[in-house]
Amino acid sequence: MRTLDLTPLYRATVGFDQIADLVDRTLASDANNTSYPPYNIEKTDDDAWRISIAVAGFGENDLAIEVKDRGLHVTARKADDDAEKTYLHRGIATRAFERRFQLAEHVRVTGAAHENGMLHIDLVREVPEALKPRQIKIASAAQTDANLIEEKSVN
Repeated sequence: MRTLDLTPLYRATVGFDQIADLVDRTLASDANNTSYPPYNIEKTDDDAWRISIAVAGFGENDLAIEVKDRGLHVTARKADDDAEKTYLHRGIATRAFERRFQLAEHVRVTGAAHENGMLHIDLVREVPEALKPRQIKIASAAQTDANLIEEKSVN
């Protein structure tokens, strides 16, 4: 098991507890995380991504996608209709799974599609206007003095 000492981070920062919690959750989930089902995370644009999960054997009704607590939860439950079937070889895994992805701030799911045994989930980062960088015009001292004179004469 990996351990990470975040003490220097706590001594030098204020308000970054979420980052430490995220690192702890990631390391803890890494230890007990299986590789089933396989998935890809693709960057489709500067602020857009696509998660593709191999879900062979699952229909749209067997899959559920939920966003809660800044996390994306993908679950699959297959009805057990294989009781009457006899397999000579069973190589296609259709066991239930739950896959979780932690989303950054302002990242939202824009859509999902199920095609050819793949579940595609599209995500985009939408930063609010109030948080986007903006230019502040710098006024000269003469303009500032003129504005003060105009304000005093109006009042």
